[in-house]
Amino acid sequence: MTERIRSLEGKTLFMTGGSRGIGKAIALRAARDGANIAIAAKTSEPHPSLEGTIHSVAAEIEEAGGRALPLTVDVRNEEEIAAAVRETVRAFGGIDILVNNASALHLSKTPDTPAKRFDLMFDINVRGTFLTTQACHPHLARAANPHVLVLSPPLNLKPEWFAEHCAYTMSKYAMSMCVLGMAEEFREVGIAVNALWPATMIQTAASLVIGVPAEDCRKPDIMADAAHAVLTRGSREATGRFFLDDEALGEEGVTDFESYAVVPGKRLARDLFVE
Repeated sequence: MTERIRSLEGKTLFMTGGSRGIGKAIALRAARDGANIAIAAKTSEPHPSLEGTIHSVAAEIEEAGGRALPLTVDVRNEEEIAAAVRETVRAFGGIDILVNNASALHLSKTPDTPAKRFDLMFDINVRGTFLTTQACHPHLARAANPHVLVLSPPLNLKPEWFAEHCAYTMSKYAMSMCVLGMAEEFREVGIAVNALWPATMIQTAASLVIGVPAEDCRKPDIMADAAHAVLTRGSREATGRFFLDDEALGEEGVTDFESYAVVPGKRLARDLFVE
């Protein structure tokens, strides 16, 4: 039986992205436990077409019962990452959990992928994940139950997942390769490194970009509850895993997922990279 620490009360989470969507839902779930959450994201001013800023999410975190630290950070910039980590440690005394949530999406075939889009995905998805984990590592190594959670898919190397959007797939699988390698690298010091990915499409700005109707999706709450389930396990007992959201909750005894559906009873669209 995996060790379970049922609450994130008093834990400090460093979250990349998180001003909207799945990252925001994970942050608010942790806030309800009384966690400290650093929201390290680019959106400090309202976006013309996307809701949420680091400041609006920070206000919601505080209202939900947590403590918030909004930080304007571009994860492509290693100095900004390092400064945000230092500020988080000054504010909360350490870092217990890192959630690598920031990600760039561009679904196109090879002839239709501009170099700047290729670079953006690799700079945010891969380099950002690697450098943020690197910056947080010394603080995680001193934490009581340290976790790194990466929002990336299981490593399913079937050609069909590359054929339609090779560059994006490579960038997301490279994030998953960070999980694979770092979980083993950090095993001796007790830092858990796991991946979490939705089994079905989640209603977010990304699902709109892909063109999936809201009624074919689940709500971000399922990812928030699944993340909570993973992050409250013992770090020496659960590492190197590639969790799907409903599988992570299933291991906790959850069998009814209808409440997570945008439209209960509706057939759901499977997410990318999921059989």
